Parts: sequence; structure tokens; C-alpha cells
Amino acid sequence: MVSRIRSLGIRGIGGYEVSVECFLSNGLPGFDIVGLPDAAVKEARDRVRAAIKNTGLKFPVSRLTVNLAPADTKKAGTVYDLPVLLGILAAAGDIKEPPGDCAFFGELSLTGGLCPVRGALPMALAAERAGIKRLFVPADNGPEAAFAQGVSVYPVNTVAQLVAYFRGAEEIEPAPVPALCAESVSGPDFSEVKGQENVKRALEVAAAGGHNILLVGPPGSGKSMLAKRLITILPDMSREEMLQTTEIHSVSGLTDRENPMVCRRPFRSPHHTTSGAALSGGAQLQPGEMSLAHNGVLFLDEFPEFHRDVREVLRQPLEDGIVTVSRAAGMATYPSRFMLVCAMNPCKCGWYGHPSGRCRCTKNEIRKYHARVSGPLLDRIDIMAEVPALEYEDLAGKEKSESSAQIKLRVDAARKRQRERFSGADFACNAYMGPKDMGRYCALSEPCSALMEQAYKSMALTGRSYDRILRVARTIADLDDSADILPRHLAEAIQYRTYDFRNES
Repeated sequence: MVSRIRSLGIRGIGGYEVSVECFLSNGLPGFDIVGLPDAAVKEARDRVRAAIKNTGLKFPVSRLTVNLAPADTKKAGTVYDLPVLLGILAAAGDIKEPPGDCAFFGELSLTGGLCPVRGALPMALAAERAGIKRLFVPADNGPEAAFAQGVSVYPVNTVAQLVAYFRGAEEIEPAPVPALCAESVSGPDFSEVKGQENVKRALEVAAAGGHNILLVGPPGSGKSMLAKRLITILPDMSREEMLQTTEIHSVSGLTDRENPMVCRRPFRSPHHTTSGAALSGGAQLQPGEMSLAHNGVLFLDEFPEFHRDVREVLRQPLEDGIVTVSRAAGMATYPSRFMLVCAMNPCKCGWYGHPSGRCRCTKNEIRKYHARVSGPLLDRIDIMAEVPALEYEDLAGKEKSESSAQIKLRVDAARKRQRERFSGADFACNAYMGPKDMGRYCALSEPCSALMEQAYKSMALTGRSYDRILRVARTIADLDDSADILPRHLAEAIQYRTYDFRNES
């Protein structure tokens, strides 16, 4: 007898439907799983056999063949344990084959309990698209899967409970649909930062427009402290952004029963010894740091100390907002639209330009240090802010700085203008404007054109850096509630690119 159970799998960060077909035939007892299974899927044979016996059911003594369709797609993980078990029981006649509007996924323990799996939300969303009405998942995955609308999610604790449900002996209540709400970001606040008003302004502009920013300054000037507070002034996430971010984190195993949804923008800060594969995506096609920072911030401290291949792998994602990973296990494309925040010292010893004069680096050594960050990569950074050493008066002053909540009000207002401006587009902030949008919203008056021409020639700008300046100027105008870019807006945007990486002085 042949049974067919609907299930789901993960490809990249998206879910897709998998049909689990079980066939019992005469012959020597055996248990084969076909359909390009990996080692974890093949090991399901032992978990399923033990779970059936320990639940008090009878494991059929016959030749078992399980096919995971589509058979030309690699299957990975432990999500197929539950549908394989149900397929065997249905083929053996111990239970009726579940209705066609039901789907199942989950890992089995040897005692018949259900263990959580990765990627519950992407699979639940795939079930919704496939027209599945009832989805049975491990109880710990229930809160996460319930965020998918249009499908009823049934959290299951044990195989015995599920078998009793299909025999009509027990009821399972569907998981309630949880409400999506943005978490208020608590923790470090901008009011704790002494001085550095110019850098705070640069970070405010970056947050308002989603711009990449580079902080350059000596040790102890507050670069890392300021960068870590950026997350507190970013606008709250929309429902779509929460779902996109949670899909990535779910596939990476970063969600659980207590935290089923990513409700605050991610802040990823990998160490400078990280590899290019860890940044873009691992050997098993797991999302890398650039994708985990999607809709949030990727902070790279001590930027020149990262390996060259790690730095240069940022180029394409910064332009396109996606990263395509090609490994032995296959190929996958992940979203990676993030704010890049970098911090670096002005020289190798860190003290170039410090009033104490303690720097002993030669001009050649300083040029060599700056050359670690390539020109094409610098072109993709919108704002370069110098973080000067703090004066004693700044540290000893008792005046309280502006709080993150106050700055966030202005950022939210600017982002609201951008959402209205780009309504219907696949982006919602100035940093991702294309040529057509820039021609419409970044038109320059005659005084602005003259200022831009002078800056372009004197600073040896490129076409890309020209576009970046216009985008930043548009954001500054939004913060100023101005419909047009004025000369003062453009002048501020230009001064954010005046740090001299050539060091010819």
C-alpha cells in the first residue's frame, strides 16, 4: 500500500512543499529513504522506528520505501521525521491517511516526543502559499509558525497525541495568532555620550536615510560606543520587515519558543578575524552575517584589520541588497539590505593627528594603512565622519546630551516622508534610490549645481560618490522638512566626504 503525506522543506531561506510517499511491499525487511536525502534525513530511519515502538504502536515488518518528492532536490535536516512516521502508519493501516489540506514537519525523539526544528516560519509561509489549511508542528515551533496568516497551526507535543487526534480520541487546539508589535529598544542611550555632537549628527543623518557610515578616530574617542547606540534611533520595523528578518534568523536557528519573532532591528558585530564565508554564507548554505544584519546594522570595528577578501566581499551586497552564495551544497540568494557602520583608527598606532603628538608613524606607513580600504569600497560608503579625541572639558561637563528618544523622533519623521515618497517601490529610504528617482527627487538649483561642480572637481569625486552625496543631501533636506535640496543641505553632505584618505598633507 502507498500513502502520501504533505510536508515542507527549506531551500536557502525559503520554504517549499515536499511530498512524502511511503510504500510497503513484500520481501526482506528493509527501510530505504530516497529523494537525495542527506545524513540527517537518512538517520530518520532509526528515530522513526524507535518512536513508533515507544509510542506503543507496531512497526511493520516488511520492505519500506520512502520517497521525498521532488526527488531531484537535496533534502536536509530532521524536518521529515514526523511525516515519514505518519506515512508508515498510514501505509500499514494503523491510521487513516490525513486529509489533503494537512501538512506536517518536526523532529522525533526516541520516546515519541516532538523536538523543534529550524525554519518554522519560512515553512509555514510556504504552506500558506501552497493552500494548506492545517499545519502540525512541534509545540516549541507553534508560536513562530503561527505568524503565518491563512493557515491554522496545531502545536503537537508527542506522536501519541497526534495519533489520538486523527483517531478522534483527542482534540488539539490551534495556536492563537500572535500580535506583531515592535519592541522598544532599551540599553545604551545617546544621552550618555559626552561631546562628539558632529558625529551624533552624522549618525542621525545615516539613520534617517539608511546610509552607510565610516567613523575614523583615535582610540578612546568613542567610535564603538557611538556605533552601538545607532540601533536606538533607527525607526521601528514594519510587519514585512519583521517577517523577512525572522525567516533568516529562523533558518539560522536563532529563534525559539520565548522569542519566536525578531521585533527589533538586528545589530551584528563580527570579530575582525571572521572569514569571507562567515560574512556571506557558510558551506551548508547557512545565511552569513550580511544576511543576518538584513533590515538592521552590520558593524565592522577595526575595519582595516579585516582580511582583504572579507572587506571586498561587501561590494556587491552594498550595491544590490542581496548576496548570492555558491558552495558545494548548491547555490542560494539571500537578502542583505543593511546599514554598514565601520570604525577605524587614523593610522596603525592609532594616534595620528592626536594633540599629544604621540604618533610616530611615517607618511608612507599612514598611506599604507589607509590603502587597506580600497577606493571602490570607500565609494560605497555615504558618510565619513571624523571622531576627534575628547577634550577634558567635554568629559567633565555636567550638561546632559540629547537622548536617543529625542533623536529618533526626527529620524521617524524623515523616514515617514521617504515612505510616502517611495510608496509602491521595493525600498523605503533614500540610500536605495535609483537614477530615475534621483533625477526626480534630487534635482539641484543653480547655486547647488555650482557648489556641486566645485566639489566634484576639487575633491576628484567619482560618479558613484556624486550619487552618494545627492542621496545624503536629500536625507538632510528631509530632516529639515524641506521639499527641495538647498545649498546648506548639499554643503553638509559634501563635508561628510572630506576625510583625506590619501594623506598628502
